[in-house]
Amino acid sequence: MRMFNNKSILITGGAGLFGRCFIETIFRDYPGVKRVIVYSRDVQKHEEIQQLYPKRQFPQLRFFIGDVRDCERLIRACEGVNIIIHAATIASIEAAEYNPEECVKTNIIGAENVIDAALKTGVHDLISLSSDKACAPLNLYGATQLVSDKLFVEANN
Repeated sequence: MRMFNNKSILITGGAGLFGRCFIETIFRDYPGVKRVIVYSRDVQKHEEIQQLYPKRQFPQLRFFIGDVRDCERLIRACEGVNIIIHAATIASIEAAEYNPEECVKTNIIGAENVIDAALKTGVHDLISLSSDKACAPLNLYGATQLVSDKLFVEANN
């Protein structure tokens, strides 16, 4: 199956662990990918990824500094994109408990912004990562992931 060939893909939180593994998989299994956009606010990790995938060998890899909390910037990043992979999250249970407002802004408001950006730019294929913590939330992180999941399910309608 060549579902990513000739497609432009944007990965929110793309400089994180999932994003790095996804980039490796894309370049290994889908040599015909048109463009892979790493959307993240972590410039240092962008530079680390650029060293692994030099521009001369991987011209389809692009980097977009941004935060899912910034809907306007996200909309700009999604222009011309076919597929969004939403992996941006505050995934640390401890960080979420000590910074509840920041967790809500990223995991819930960020999810709403990704949905809005997809709708406004005509992106029809959107994959959102979740967590086993969302199925029976015992902490804020799980609760925000559950809300995020509900938002994406509702957006399908």
